[in-house]
Amino acid sequence: MSANSVNRRRILSLWLPRLPIDRIKRKLAQDIASQAEPREVAGLPLPLAGEGWGSGLATNDALRRERAPTRNASGDALRPPPQAGEAKKEPRFSQAELPSVVVAKDHNAILLHSIDEAAVRAGLSIGLPLANARAICPELTVYDADPAADLKTLNDIADWCDRFTPLVALDPPYGLFLDITGCAHLFGGERALLQIVTNALSRRGFAVSAAISGTSIAARTLTRYSSGQIVADGAEAAAVGPLPVSALGADAAVTIGLRRAGLKTIGDVAARAPHEISARFGADFTTLLNHALGRGDAPISPRKPLPDYIVEKRFPEPIATDTVIALTLSSLAKMLVAAMDRQGKGARQLEASFFRTDGAVRAIMVETGRPVTRPEMIDRLFRERLDALNDPLDPGFGFDLIRLAAGRTEIVVQQQRDLDTTVHDNDEISALIDRIAARIGGKRVVVHLPLESHIPERAALALPAQQHLAAASAAAWPERVTGEPPLRPLRLFERPEPIKVPFASVPDGPPHQFTWRRALHAVVRVEGPERIAMEWWKQDGAALTRDYFRVEDAEGQRFWIFRDGLYESELRDEEGRPVPANWYVHGLFA
Repeated sequence: MSANSVNRRRILSLWLPRLPIDRIKRKLAQDIASQAEPREVAGLPLPLAGEGWGSGLATNDALRRERAPTRNASGDALRPPPQAGEAKKEPRFSQAELPSVVVAKDHNAILLHSIDEAAVRAGLSIGLPLANARAICPELTVYDADPAADLKTLNDIADWCDRFTPLVALDPPYGLFLDITGCAHLFGGERALLQIVTNALSRRGFAVSAAISGTSIAARTLTRYSSGQIVADGAEAAAVGPLPVSALGADAAVTIGLRRAGLKTIGDVAARAPHEISARFGADFTTLLNHALGRGDAPISPRKPLPDYIVEKRFPEPIATDTVIALTLSSLAKMLVAAMDRQGKGARQLEASFFRTDGAVRAIMVETGRPVTRPEMIDRLFRERLDALNDPLDPGFGFDLIRLAAGRTEIVVQQQRDLDTTVHDNDEISALIDRIAARIGGKRVVVHLPLESHIPERAALALPAQQHLAAASAAAWPERVTGEPPLRPLRLFERPEPIKVPFASVPDGPPHQFTWRRALHAVVRVEGPERIAMEWWKQDGAALTRDYFRVEDAEGQRFWIFRDGLYESELRDEEGRPVPANWYVHGLFA
């Protein structure tokens, strides 16, 4: 189907307020489950806890956990020992219900960054100093914050949300925006889609709040204080009016200022004249307020560009065999080609996404040098890519969705193919390059184009062959003079390699012998010098003039060597005395 359908805008906002502590608990559950046998219900294996989203750590090799003693050490020193017959005080929490918190350092103070439900019941709150939290609840398990791992988990969840819509944007620090315009009916409507997303996240151990509205700011505002609300177009002002001003997510100074002015709810602020609010709190806050009230909206920034064409297949039962996966890709390729053919287009960039049942997503991308219009070519490219993966495609407990998208397409230009053999040759070369690039990577298959520069290492430019094959075919290189030896070597080193020259006939003359790669070469024939000055307008005068020589040793090997710098004018020490030049080998002749 084409991804260009336009309807009234609908935004689904997700907010995961306890993402750091939920991620850590999933990691601990995964470590425990990895040591146990896989569970089975009704003969079908279920995903182990912790698989999929945020299963690993981004910056730390292991969780750093600090568990406080069950009694306060400072109080134990003053408390008298228990007397005979005194009843032992039972702990407030069982081992499974110990409160857990994530702490972060802020201005040399260790504050609570994220807390779980047990910590909330114990009377703790985000922003509380750790020392105060220990005084309130000694039975506390403390973890260090890891923002990089939290961001990775949020991106993993965003990848999973791609199954609902290709327009998924991050709402830092722990939120997501899903543009579900025109696609909610595929999942039974907006209410059913909201339930599917929230239930899936809840089953995986994440606390989540969600809301749907016509603007992203209104939806985000609703998620801060309630979950499950669906606001119709034009009803945003009535929905967010009773909420406190802190739900807008404005700066703390703005929120405090509004409360001091007696404006406690968003409706109170909306009742004031816009110029009064702008004069006191700035135009940015006024814009934020208008967006929350449904009076316009700021565009979201999707993580990935919207593909030109998308086809997908959902499975009632997960699939895991290579044969079924290959057949699915083949059928999707036929559907994609049929959709593009109706508009006379071919794919230049293709991406296959595999959605696992545990939430993990694997995406594989291939590029082509020319627009692809044949499904068998798409099938072959993905087979080459899958066979060459260093990390094989792991279906886990199976894929429940496979998607094929054309990220970039071009109009197919019809060419004469019956009599012109050049067209057939170009097609075969382009197809060969595509297959090699799919196996080893597009950046490793290059063509060289001439560049107008007299500097040897800059006279040619290496570019990816898939994008510049036509330009390389039509490029004009300098013609070789018949009967004359080549001026440039067949093999040019990317970086000149130093050689040792004991002495030369004259300061500006060629060497009689030199040592390269621990081998001594006696020079028997010399051609040159060819003086090449550096591009002074680019080098700021730092580069030296080179004198190149074509030399041949006693064994018949021919080298292209140069002396870096002129003896008297450029090579001088701090006292102004001439110093010996450095010699380099830059290439080898055939």
